[in-house]
Formats: sequence, C-alpha cells, structure tokens
Amino acid sequence: MSVSSVIKSIQDIMRKDAGVDGDAQRLGQMSWLLFLKIFDAQEQQLEFEQENYYSPIPGRYFWRNWATNNQGITGDELLKFINEDLFPTLKSLTVSIDKNPRGFVAKEAFSDAFNYMKNGTLLRQMINKLNEIDFTDSKERHLFGDIYEQILKDLQSAGNSGEFYTPRAVTRFIVQMIDPKLGETIFDPACGTGGFLACAFDHVEQNYVTTAEDHQTLQKQIHGVEKKQLPHLLCTTNMLLHGIEVPVQIKHGNTLNKPLSSWASDIDVIVSNPPFGGTEEDGIEKNFPAEMQTRETADLFLQLIVEVLKDKGRAAVVLPDGTLFGEGVKTKIKKMLMDECNLHTIVRLPNSVFAPYTSIKTNILFFEKGQPTKDIWYYEVPLPAGTKAFNKTKPMKLEDFSDCANWWGEGDTQQEKLARNKRQANEQAWQVSIEEIVARNYNLDMKNPHQEEKIGHDPDTLLADYYQQQAGIQALRDQLKGILVEALSSNTEGQR
Repeated sequence: MSVSSVIKSIQDIMRKDAGVDGDAQRLGQMSWLLFLKIFDAQEQQLEFEQENYYSPIPGRYFWRNWATNNQGITGDELLKFINEDLFPTLKSLTVSIDKNPRGFVAKEAFSDAFNYMKNGTLLRQMINKLNEIDFTDSKERHLFGDIYEQILKDLQSAGNSGEFYTPRAVTRFIVQMIDPKLGETIFDPACGTGGFLACAFDHVEQNYVTTAEDHQTLQKQIHGVEKKQLPHLLCTTNMLLHGIEVPVQIKHGNTLNKPLSSWASDIDVIVSNPPFGGTEEDGIEKNFPAEMQTRETADLFLQLIVEVLKDKGRAAVVLPDGTLFGEGVKTKIKKMLMDECNLHTIVRLPNSVFAPYTSIKTNILFFEKGQPTKDIWYYEVPLPAGTKAFNKTKPMKLEDFSDCANWWGEGDTQQEKLARNKRQANEQAWQVSIEEIVARNYNLDMKNPHQEEKIGHDPDTLLADYYQQQAGIQALRDQLKGILVEALSSNTEGQR
C-alpha cells in the first residue's frame, strides 16, 4: 500500500470518531502519533550506533512497546493508557535541555498536544495503519515528506491570519539562490512547519556534507521559532524526519516577544515567509524603536531580520506588495533596510502563487547586511505559457524559476553565477537606482518598464488589484489617523 493511501485511510478512520472535529484536529491527532513513531525509529538507530546509549524517555512509552503489535491493547484500555499514563508522563518529564536534549524535545512536543479520539478501537485501527509506513526506509521517508506537505496544504485551506503554506518551488528557489553553506547559522524566525529549514538542511547536506562530523555540524546550524503549537510539533517532526537527532533549536514561542535591542546580530542566513496581513497582540510593538512601531506582523519581522543578521549575513524574505508600496512606518522600515543592507534583488512573483489561500501579490526580497543599497534589480517571474493562474492542482514548479536562475549571474561555476556578475536587463529584468527609490519616497512597487500595461479581465487578477487598492487606501487611512492623533495630542499639550 502506498503512503498516500495509508494517510487517506487514517483520515477516513478519524472521521468516524466523535471526538475529532475538522481538519485541524485530525492533523493534530496524527501529528503526535507520527512524532512518537518517528522518534522511536530514530531511537532504534541511535541505540544501534552508540554504545552505552541512554534512553531519553521511559522505555514503556516508546512506540515499539505499546503500538507496533497490531493485536495489542485496544478500546478503553488503550484510551486509558494514552490519556492517563502516556500524556501526563511525557508532559511532566523532568528533563533539561543540556543533560537530556532528546527527552526535552519529547516533552516540548507534548506540551500542548491533545488526544482528541474517544473511540479506542478506532484509535487502534489508526495506529495499525501507521505501522504500515517504515520510516527507516529512506525512499519511503522522502515520499512521506511529499504526503506530509499535502496534509499541511489541506490544513491551510482557511489561510487565516496571513499564514500560508509556502510552495516547495518557492522555498527551493530561495535556498538555491541564497546557497547556505556548512557551518553557517540558518534561521527562520517564523518557521511554521519547517519548509524552509528542511529545504536548507537538504541543500547543505547534498552540496557540502562529506563526513559524519560534517553531518553533526549541519544538525547544529538549523534554528527556528514557531508561535503556534501544532506547526511547532510538525516542524519538530519534520526535523526528525530529516535526520536531526536533537531539534532543540526549534523553539516554541513568539520571536517578536522580546525587545529588538536584546537580540544579538549573529545569524549568517535567514530564509523566511513571515505571516502577513495579520496584526500582533497589544504591547508587542513596544519591543521595537518608537518611530518603527506597528502591529503589522510582516513589518515587525522585517525589522527583526535586519537586526539579527551579522555583518555580511544574507537573507531572502517573502513579503506582500503592501510592504513595497506602503507609506508611514513602512517607509521608515524600508529606508532602514536600504541604509543597513544591500537590497540587491526583488523577485516579483505571479499573483496566483499562493492560490487558493490568497490572491495577494508577493515578492522575494534578497539582501545582504553591511553595505547600503545602491541599485536594485527587479525580476518579474511570468506565468508559464498557456497558464492563466496557478492553483491547488497545478502549483508553481521549480522550473518556472529557471529563466530567473539563469539570469541571476554569469560564470562557469554555480558560485560565480550566484555572485550576480554581469546581469543584463531583459523583458523580465530591470535595474533601479537608489536615487530613483528615494525620489519615490521609498515606494518599491515598480512596474516592469519592458511590458506594456495590459487591460485584463481575469477574475483572479482583478481581485488581486482590488486587494492592492484596498491595502493602499488602508495605508492612507492609517497615515491620516496618525497625523490627526499627533495633531490632537499636540493641541492638548499646548492647552495645558
């Protein structure tokens, strides 16, 4: 049986259970079970490789000791074991990140996890289906990665709070162009389920790892933070799947929840698609400089990314059009970005890349810290010939970036090409000077000068244009509100 049909069978079983309501709970239920199964598969490998291996959690909670026997405990007995023994024990483990890091990972994974299923017989059926997947088989593990991403896409259909699954083509293109190397600190401050981190791990492993010591180095260079419990658990599991034995660098928390000034500038590489369109809770903006305070999540993350990069550190960040053309605080943030970093390339993505979750147009900003921006190259990625829009069944593919990757730079080696040498303007690429950007009050929303303005009647395009206009109107309202509040407060001060 294929992995995809196993996953479908598991979802069908969960639909019969009265305790599991909706996709989010189904994914949450499957996630902690997958975590335990993958954790145990890795444990068995570590026990085989290392003498005097110390078990990070009590042995009776390993998957092999309660789940692998298809005729094992079931019904009320299984529910009692899980609800009254396994969950309470793992949640209350007394473990330290230093002395028992894998135990710490297990405790963190279960900190907010929950068993939704109320029928122990159905739960046993689900566990038996999971036992059909062998995570020690490398082919099956990689195939499972694809299925795993499909499950995540299903969860994202609501697309709430501007959090969208980043298509694999986008993550792979970004990582390819950023080219993280062995030993470099790689960070995603809003890592979600770990798509960027997994892709970066694979890139370094395939291009720079040659020894067991190299592999140990690689495991320690991946870092991420995720605010929500379920994506954090999925990211941790994703890292285990990729062979990271102790993914303690995947933190569960809000990256924006501490003063910007308290961060060290020590990160080599940042690859991220921070949430956009949402607003942060009251008080979070106080962690940022007074003139840069906003509750728009993407704007706060952009400030944080610039802050934590080390000198010559490099970043690629997915941001909406609203960041490009927005005014007020957005203008100040863009000026700060270009004063402190060389914003060398903006790749403009087709508006349906994130369909069906959003029609908001997005861009990838590539920048390096330490030198101010002098010129910005723009590259507009077109839709493939004959394609009106990307969608769930026909997503963007890596080959859709081929022309952009070939244009990126000239040279005989990949390193020379990535150095951005001898770039040429063409129908999709153009260069803009910092003087022109300043004259436009840091409005980065540049139209392609080589393309005539087309009047189209495609509903997706019209909807995207409508959203862009609404965002522009909202930005002006916010600016006007700020001016009025400032004027009124000044007037009040004068009357005292």
